[in-house]
Amino acid sequence: MKQFLHILVLCSFLNKIEGKQLLVGPGKHYASIKTAISESVANDSVIVSGGIYKEGNIIVDKSIFLIGKDFPILDGQYKFEILSIKASYVVVRGFRIRHSGYATLNDPCGIKVYDSHHVSISNNYLEDNFFGIYLQFCKKCIVKNNQLSSHGTEEQRIGNGIHCWKSDSLQITGNVVSGHRDGIYFEFVTNSVIWRNISFNNVRYGLHFMFSNNDSYISNVFKGNGAGVAVMFTHKVKMINNTFSENWGDAAYGLMLKEISDSYIIGNNFSKNTTGIFMEGTSRIKVESNKFDANGWGMKIQASCMDNEIVRNNFVGNTFDISTNGSLVLNTFNSNYWDKYEGYDLNRDNVGDVPYHPLSIFSVIVELNPPAMLLFRSFMVSLLDKSEKIIPSLTPDNFIDNTPLMHSLKL
Repeated sequence: MKQFLHILVLCSFLNKIEGKQLLVGPGKHYASIKTAISESVANDSVIVSGGIYKEGNIIVDKSIFLIGKDFPILDGQYKFEILSIKASYVVVRGFRIRHSGYATLNDPCGIKVYDSHHVSISNNYLEDNFFGIYLQFCKKCIVKNNQLSSHGTEEQRIGNGIHCWKSDSLQITGNVVSGHRDGIYFEFVTNSVIWRNISFNNVRYGLHFMFSNNDSYISNVFKGNGAGVAVMFTHKVKMINNTFSENWGDAAYGLMLKEISDSYIIGNNFSKNTTGIFMEGTSRIKVESNKFDANGWGMKIQASCMDNEIVRNNFVGNTFDISTNGSLVLNTFNSNYWDKYEGYDLNRDNVGDVPYHPLSIFSVIVELNPPAMLLFRSFMVSLLDKSEKIIPSLTPDNFIDNTPLMHSLKL
């Protein structure tokens, strides 16, 4: 509720345009954006007409509206940080921002916001920048409906699309990000929402966040990224109705969770990933009503995980539904649908009468000896798995779903 109140306050500010209009462009009052900003005062609107502007680093140090008309181009000529916002209550929209400088020491950006609050960045195109949009020490800011693209091939030579650091109560909504190191990056960011974004074909992660508590990630699409999505060293995270698809590679995952606690993963779709979810050092995670479809591994749950609940999910068409690297089982599986389940339902209540052991012996062997995957689909492996189901010997007895569903859930 607190987060939504922040949104209402900011929206009321955005709709309240006061002050004079300073027009920039050929035949207008000002030929230079910098000159117009220097002569503006709080609540003024600097309106920039279409064209190409090569003004180096443009600093916004007043609470103004910076509005582009017909998408004027701000070109950094591969030398400068293009737009630096150093004031609160600033609105930037309607620009095409391209060709920022490239450097690893000061992280030049298309747009960078410094220690400010109530800043809105919306409906812009950011193309071929080192970092796209960068927020540091910010509060109650909105980044909405921007398209960010670059052409990175090595993670050391490109920055992140939307990078947020030590900030609070952010709204990252409706953006499309591709070709960066990480599509969206959070570090030490709290009480924030990432909603309806599309992050695809990034060099490393579609979404990467660390040490960021009490955040929500809702209805996003993460597709075809180098290593999928990584969520690390945090707690109280909600990931709801997202799509994780086609994240392939030796170390790629739909979603990697490391040292996460007290979180919810609900209503997501994990499709065609090397591993749908990889969990290491997690505790008290509820994984509910998700679909794991056509992955190499549906879930890899390391022995360091405990008190996680996997309930009412669909596991369909995965090579291996579940894998682990140890014999200690401290997590529970209940009422999931497993397409490999061969039990029966005499009373027709849609619950199998025979418990299901989702951990196959061959998945255990592959976890310990990856080259054994060469034997997949061989007669000996099939015989081994059938024998293990009848007389379990190597797989843990308590790695079990006592109430497997006979029919898939409508998710």
